[in-house]
Amino acid sequence: MFKDPDIGKPAKQLKKERHNRIHAAMTLQIPDRVPISCPIGSFPAKYAGILCSDAYYNHDAWYDAYEKTLQEFRPDTFGATPPQSGKALELIDPKNMRWPGHGVDPHQAFQAIEIDSLKADEYQLYMHDSNDYMLRQYLPRLSDNLKGLSKIPPLYEILHGPGSAQGLAMVITEPEVAKTLKVLQNVGRELRKIRPKQVKFQKMLERYGYFPTPMVGAMPPYDTLSHQLRGMSGTMFDIFRQPDKLIEMTEFILKETLEKTPMIPDENGEIRIFMTNTRGSDEFLSKKHFDTYYWPTFKKLVDGLCAKGGTPNIFFEGCFNSRIEYLLDLPKGKFVARFDTSDIFRAKEILEGHCCIEGNIPSSLLQVGSTEDVIAYCKKLIDVCGKDGGYILSPRSSVDEVNPVNLKAMIDFTKEYGVYR
Repeated sequence: MFKDPDIGKPAKQLKKERHNRIHAAMTLQIPDRVPISCPIGSFPAKYAGILCSDAYYNHDAWYDAYEKTLQEFRPDTFGATPPQSGKALELIDPKNMRWPGHGVDPHQAFQAIEIDSLKADEYQLYMHDSNDYMLRQYLPRLSDNLKGLSKIPPLYEILHGPGSAQGLAMVITEPEVAKTLKVLQNVGRELRKIRPKQVKFQKMLERYGYFPTPMVGAMPPYDTLSHQLRGMSGTMFDIFRQPDKLIEMTEFILKETLEKTPMIPDENGEIRIFMTNTRGSDEFLSKKHFDTYYWPTFKKLVDGLCAKGGTPNIFFEGCFNSRIEYLLDLPKGKFVARFDTSDIFRAKEILEGHCCIEGNIPSSLLQVGSTEDVIAYCKKLIDVCGKDGGYILSPRSSVDEVNPVNLKAMIDFTKEYGVYR
């Protein structure tokens, strides 16, 4: 029977071993064994028999469920879901998400909803002052409870006009603005209430040997536009109706992202930057449109972040089979490519010696497959993709609904078989 070698080790030793293992893989070296990454997310709810909504409304139950999960499942790194404030979210009531217990069944994870927050004729308005746009246009459209922000004049006019203090006082006492400010104050109070629970949660992770990684994100410019601002349908219309303006906008977002992404090192001095490449997949864009609207600014973003000392960890969501070769033009040994449904064995052939690859056990296999099938797939990944290092084993995507027995088999087998001898 397999005995997890991580059990019983001091947290400090585990943190060092996990860091060294992951660092070696990321930098194309051969670690002591194949590292395991697992986006645990809401899986503890299923494993411990609680509700996904407990992450938002029953924080003690969520804490206990996560600790129970870590006692049994110990990947080298994972995406944790810390306690959230459901009450704070309810006060804002954002249109771009629903969460368990509020618009989503309490047993299910949150859902992102795309909204049209940037109109077709507002590109220039956004590029003139993106901060002003986000405050006075985006947020009021995101939530009806924040509509008062649209009544605020441009901050430059308030702060640099005659009698700036009096002008500011007049603005914040305007009824709709005051109502919104009261909402935000109440949101802040709820967030302060939950802060001790979040600190306790983080200390629990550290007790199990997981070092805190600053959550630094940088989305590809086209994804920022099509996800957050314009929406998928609006962006597709703009490809045909105002292509030049679309290109100008992605270049503007690129410049701002490179200037404003905080380069925060973790306790080991590494700057990991998480990035999701969704709208650049084979399913969303033709090669012509990818070459024109997506790749130029995406490449410049990765190049720029690497030049500043960052290590982009890029999740190529969906299928990227026809574009794997493009990654050879990105800085060698400076980024990680995590694959979803792409052919990771072909990716290994193309990218071996160029970048670390990560993935890609099907979540469906972990959910309904046999333990023997899971082990066989892990063995193939380790034998082929793990050859000569530069590989991190992980599921393709969410493990919220997977069979705990299969997830345990994935982790235990990799720890036992994935050792480099």
